[in-house]
Amino acid sequence: MATWQLQEAKAKLSEVIDIAQKKGPQIITQRGVKTAVIHSFEEWEQSQQSKKPTLLEILQSGPQGDLPIPPRGSWKMRKPVKF
Repeated sequence: MATWQLQEAKAKLSEVIDIAQKKGPQIITQRGVKTAVIHSFEEWEQSQQSKKPTLLEILQSGPQGDLPIPPRGSWKMRKPVKF
């Protein structure tokens, strides 16, 4: 993986893309901090297919029915325990 400064990557974007397709991901830095990665579309597509679902996605994929929630105040509370 090669590292490119943002200014250089902007000036040579087509070269960065060609290298990413041939040799693998290319890292872009901004003010010395790694901020982005450019890699081929095929690599990105593969990473999306092997992505594990998030908890939110799992919960949203479950049944979408109404839950039987009793009306407020219908729960019987236990009496407090005295010591």
